[in-house]
Amino acid sequence: MRVATWNVNSVKQRVPRLLPWLDQRRPDVVCLQETKLADDAFADLLGEQLSGRGYAFAAHGEAQWNGVAILSRVGLDDVVTGVPGAPGFPHPEARAVSATCGGIRVHSVYVPNGRVPDSDHYQYKLAWLAALAEQIAGGPQAAVVCGDMNVAPADADVYDPQAYVGDTHVTAPERAALARLQALGLSDVVRDRWPAERVFTYWDYRAGMFHQDLGMRIDLVLATAPVAGRVRAAWVDRHARKGTGPSDHAPVIVDLDEAPDGDIGPVVPPPSAPAARLGSVRQRQSR
Repeated sequence: MRVATWNVNSVKQRVPRLLPWLDQRRPDVVCLQETKLADDAFADLLGEQLSGRGYAFAAHGEAQWNGVAILSRVGLDDVVTGVPGAPGFPHPEARAVSATCGGIRVHSVYVPNGRVPDSDHYQYKLAWLAALAEQIAGGPQAAVVCGDMNVAPADADVYDPQAYVGDTHVTAPERAALARLQALGLSDVVRDRWPAERVFTYWDYRAGMFHQDLGMRIDLVLATAPVAGRVRAAWVDRHARKGTGPSDHAPVIVDLDEAPDGDIGPVVPPPSAPAARLGSVRQRQSR
């Protein structure tokens, strides 16, 4: 069973990339974030193309902003949109959808950005993560939380910690909120498999950031023990970030029970250009 997560940063713009990627990588379950489409528009755009590939889907979206979805070829049952008890800003936003796929409870989440430390949006982010933790604590035992967490778990998950001083994504309260979620028994399967490797999932669109591998790892697959024990490969599909019209995120792929491409991670293909000297590039927080 192949599970993938991808912040597509507008599924409408990414259709020419998404459909060939589905045909190439053949994931069984896909969690999408930042779809930026209302549910009817998502179905109109992709319904026929997905059903023709054997996917059922559950979308929870809104026009222009946010939006999440789950695509599945292994069942899609007990769909829940949103996170019970989660705050809004000020109204509830389309940031989470969950369903049971192939016996696993799958959560596709797009965590609020936080914008500026100590801002109202930052407090919203922390409260939203706390509500997500309460939902996950309620079970079941076999579960994965996939998506854009908008938190880099550790300094090793950004190209240069000094470039992020004073910014969101790396502050102690954000990392503590993520750690409380993981403390429920969730393993960061990519980092657990590649503890010392340079692995990023997001690169700013500015020229050179991707090619110099100046990124951060904020797209995660967190798995409970019954699922983590089945992992045979976990990797970032960096190829999907290349070429014309990419998202600024790359998909994360996790293979359970068997790995059709072998244990080929952590990043495929690996970056070819050397990283810039530490402190030479200042990160822009505009997301």
